[in-house]
Amino acid sequence: MTTERDHCIRCGECCLKASPTLQVQDLPLIKSDFIRKEDLYTIRKGEIVHDNISDGLQASPRELIKIREGDGEKGGCIFYDDEGKACTIYEKRPAQCSALKCWDTSEFMKVYRGPKPGREDIIEDRVLLGMIQEHERRCSYLAVEKYVILIKDEGEKAVEEILELLRFDYHLRPFVSEKLGLKLEEMDLFFGRPLVQTITMFGLKVIREPDGTFFLTTI
Repeated sequence: MTTERDHCIRCGECCLKASPTLQVQDLPLIKSDFIRKEDLYTIRKGEIVHDNISDGLQASPRELIKIREGDGEKGGCIFYDDEGKACTIYEKRPAQCSALKCWDTSEFMKVYRGPKPGREDIIEDRVLLGMIQEHERRCSYLAVEKYVILIKDEGEKAVEEILELLRFDYHLRPFVSEKLGLKLEEMDLFFGRPLVQTITMFGLKVIREPDGTFFLTTI
C-alpha cells in the first residue's frame, strides 16, 4: 500500500536540487542584509540555464537573481544544512521556498509566475549601476554569440574579439571591488557569473596560461 504525501518529510531533495530564484517580495530580506549580497548571483539575459519547470536547457529570457549553490558533488542551496536536514534561514526563507510543496505545486507556480527583481532593484549606487550597464553593453551574451558565429568566417579576428571580452570581464571584477570598496564575493551579483566559466555554453573553454594570458579552445 502506498499513500500520497501531504507533508514535508525533510528529505532535502528540493534544496539539494537547486537554489531559489528571488521574487520581488524577497527584496526586504536583501535590504535588511538578512540575505547578503555575497549570497547571491545573477543569471544574465541570454545565459543558458537548466529550467527545473520544463526540465530542460534554455536561454534565460531575462536576468534572474538567485541564491548561490554550494560547490562539490551535492551542490544545492548554500542555506541548506545537509547534516541537520534543515534550512538555516527557515523563518525568513525566500518566497519560492515558502510556497514549495512537492506534493502540490500549485502555490509554488503562482509565486513562480510573479514578478522577479533585477539588479537595479537591489543596487542603489549610481556609479556601480553605470559600470554594470557598461559591462552589459560590452559583454552581453548576444555580443559573445555574435563573435562565436563569426569564428567560422573570420577565424582569429573573431577569437581575439571574444578574448577581449573575456579579459574585460575578468579584470573588471577586482577593479570594481578595490575602487568601490566592495567584497570580491559580491561581483557575481553585480556582473553575473564570470565569462571564463559561462563561455562553455558556446562550446568553448578558456585556458589560463602561467603568464596570465587567456587561450580559447573548443570543449
